[in-house]
Amino acid sequence: MKPVAHASTPVIFFLLVLFLQIVFAPLNGTAELLDRVVAVVNDDVITLSELEKEGERFYRDISAKTPATSLAETLQQAREHVLDRIIERRLITQKAKAGNISVSDAEVDAAFEQMLDQSRLSKPELLAKLKEDGLTETAYRENLRDQVLQSKLVNADVRSKVVITDEEILDYYNSQSTTRVSGGGYYLLQIGISWKKGQDTPPETVEADKSKARKEAEKVLELARDGEDFKELARKYSSMPSAADGGDIGVFQLDEMAPDMQQAVKELKPDEISDIIETPEGYQFFKLLNSDDGTIAVKTPPDEVKEEIRNSLYDQRLKKAYDEWLNNLKNEAYIQKL
Repeated sequence: MKPVAHASTPVIFFLLVLFLQIVFAPLNGTAELLDRVVAVVNDDVITLSELEKEGERFYRDISAKTPATSLAETLQQAREHVLDRIIERRLITQKAKAGNISVSDAEVDAAFEQMLDQSRLSKPELLAKLKEDGLTETAYRENLRDQVLQSKLVNADVRSKVVITDEEILDYYNSQSTTRVSGGGYYLLQIGISWKKGQDTPPETVEADKSKARKEAEKVLELARDGEDFKELARKYSSMPSAADGGDIGVFQLDEMAPDMQQAVKELKPDEISDIIETPEGYQFFKLLNSDDGTIAVKTPPDEVKEEIRNSLYDQRLKKAYDEWLNNLKNEAYIQKL
């Protein structure tokens, strides 16, 4: 990113030069590299040691999985990615501090306990794992403090401004959770009760199972015609693959149906349920959702998916708002990669 004009830029570079003089200072008469600055973010610097520490495990995984011929290039790309994430965190931290947003020790303790719960590890187990990753408890708590600080800022500046209205939910529902039936299509739900089949199954067993399946189908048909939810009945009783979808088999044209199925559904009106037919798969009956040209057939009642839609739209809107907010932070900042 090109540097943006900033009032404190001369001060930054004075400090940067002073810093470089220190880290490149001769040791016992020999110039030895101890560390160096890899980026300047407003009045802060990011050092090579920070960059290497942040991405240590990431780089290690890449080194183990990447062919030697492309390892150097892949590691460089990984370092660029890690540096960008550090810059973003530094900008957010600076913004939070400028807004006098702070984090108490009690909030850090609460975040630490939450991490213990989520990881399902005891404190000694978590500390041992941190040690494997080269982290002390103090360093880990400081990371948590930064995360809580950033979360507070994002909640105040972004989350609180993302609102999903009922009108937006309805628009999404109409576009995603309904199907427009056209060209005389039949939007159908199906319930089927099958029986045991097989070359080695004795005929008397087949007949007994068919009789049992027929009685079961008649019982479920009666429940459906008495007003019980057809989809719930399909999930509970149907042995067809469509049972998991509440019996929803989609839209068919008459000429796409087997003759027995055509006979069963062609005279149905919307919301009517057919008689039982016998097919090779079992005893089946159908509910017609809609067959009028250009009209809407509802797959799922809106109340059942309202909160799911709200959450989905909120997540999409939040991501977009966060990206825009973060880009504004970057555009208003002085950022120089070295």
